[in-house]
Amino acid sequence: MRLAAIFASRLVLAGAFGLVVGGCAAPPRPPADIPRNQYDAVADYAGELIRYRMDKADITGLSIALVDDQRVVWARGFGLADKAGGVQATAQTTYRAGSITKLLTATAAMRLAEDGRFDIDKPLATYLPGFSIRSRFGGTPPVTPRMLMTHHSGLPSDLQQGMWTAHPQSFTTVAQRLHDDYAAYPPNTVMSYSNLGYALLGHALQQASGEDYAALMQRLVLGPLGMHDASVSSAPEGPLMSKGYRKGKEAAEFPLRDVPAGGLNASVMDLSRLLEMVFADGLSDGKRVIGAPALHEMLQRQNADVPLDRDFSIGLGWMMTPMQRLSPEDTGPVLRHGGATVLHRAQLIALPRHKLGVVVLANSPSAGGVVNEVAEATLRLALQAKTGMHESRRERPRTSIAVVSEQDLHAFVGYYATPYGFVKVDGTGVNLHADVLGRRLHLAVRSDGKLGLQYRLLGMVPLSIPGLSNFGLSRDTIAGKEVLLADSGGYVSLIGEKIAPVPLSRKWLARLGEYEIINGGDAAFLPSKISLRVEDGFLLVESRVPDLSEETIRMAVSPVSDSEVVVMGLGRQMGETIRVETVDGEERAYYSGYILRRKTD
Repeated sequence: MRLAAIFASRLVLAGAFGLVVGGCAAPPRPPADIPRNQYDAVADYAGELIRYRMDKADITGLSIALVDDQRVVWARGFGLADKAGGVQATAQTTYRAGSITKLLTATAAMRLAEDGRFDIDKPLATYLPGFSIRSRFGGTPPVTPRMLMTHHSGLPSDLQQGMWTAHPQSFTTVAQRLHDDYAAYPPNTVMSYSNLGYALLGHALQQASGEDYAALMQRLVLGPLGMHDASVSSAPEGPLMSKGYRKGKEAAEFPLRDVPAGGLNASVMDLSRLLEMVFADGLSDGKRVIGAPALHEMLQRQNADVPLDRDFSIGLGWMMTPMQRLSPEDTGPVLRHGGATVLHRAQLIALPRHKLGVVVLANSPSAGGVVNEVAEATLRLALQAKTGMHESRRERPRTSIAVVSEQDLHAFVGYYATPYGFVKVDGTGVNLHADVLGRRLHLAVRSDGKLGLQYRLLGMVPLSIPGLSNFGLSRDTIAGKEVLLADSGGYVSLIGEKIAPVPLSRKWLARLGEYEIINGGDAAFLPSKISLRVEDGFLLVESRVPDLSEETIRMAVSPVSDSEVVVMGLGRQMGETIRVETVDGEERAYYSGYILRRKTD
């Protein structure tokens, strides 16, 4: 029953398999050398890469802007914003920017805090007295706005029912719908991305300020930044708004309930103003948008004391993950945020040390990986043009080849809850395999002792998997959890938790079968073919969302009573509860706002 958010990571992996099996011509190569401050060469290469990727991924329209300190040094559009009308995409085309909205919502929170009207460390209930959620974790601190801004509140990831729909309710209804739900984790346990949390944050800002959220954002953020074509709304709006396309055909961009989490309409020129403000220490055109101390707080790592987060860093709203092919020593802090709606995709990255940034927006869901690739490739070349710095060529310390015993390898065997769903690792000796998304991968020992993922065409020919071949897998025990870690160029992140089956009661075994959602309404997409089954002793929930992917989602759940199960694992949309209640003599299951019943035939 996980929906669009989780599909982003799944589709990247599924697309990688498609590249392996189908093959494709090589993308354009960046120039080896660029004259200092010659951004024309950067634009030429980025344009070539964009056209190549748009063709391969069937992307209808895309816009990009490159910022050097207080100037936009290059901005343009590619493809079409409106096929039927023959309207070209330009730098002024507006798109749905998705979760980039969170950066502006967090900025508004800090502005209100500066005015003494909001305290990000007070309990959320200070501003939302009606907010409450059940918990199995005794003695935990109350949820605060700071926790919401860093995705460490422990709240569920989404309230999926009613999130994307033709006629959404206000985001202010979210708080009152949580009373019967459970927290997924104690606060500050693990990074668990939550759109629901930002909906609550926006509601709290309304209550603290006495202003409508959209009006507050215009007064405190959009207006002062000079984002003249930008707005926040449930549905796409504005005369320059791009249409949305799936596989080249115009489709409906459904409205969003959780506007503070993802309701921004903006162009790349609008979002360039945000980058310029960051580079000017809170100023925009010489006028103060946010105080320097408040901005610095937003850009400081907030989760250094969360062991399960490993190297992942987050500020207040801003993600802080390194770029590929550049060392953190060279780039300095990397600030970023992506965005995804039903059809639009976005990526924004900033290098404050070098005062360089880029924003890429697109109107097709197939652009999910492309906007990030284009943003990073453009920024790497721009850094070379501005500083002379090439892609990282630092020599890694010479190390002897690690010797991994069969006993150490055997410790990987078992079952894992991951962002890609329920994963089984099996094999003997050095021949280990992982079943992921219905495909069987070979786990090969690397020279550093970590395991690398490898796909074997026809079960024999080893092939690298684009985007995943650089990952090295290792095991560790952190905070009492046996976890699977992924190392990419020295950046280590949590990718799964090893899990074990638990005894299943007769009541749960009697509930096996197929289920249907009975309160789907006019949702943009709904899970279908939902079933509860047992495999290798695990209770599994399986489903598909045909409008997003043909992949079957499989998640392991662990009973905590005869009426409740918890989704196993750590991170987004894990730790959440499915509960069963009897209504009019019929059992119904409740999850993320959905109500399900078992099919009788």
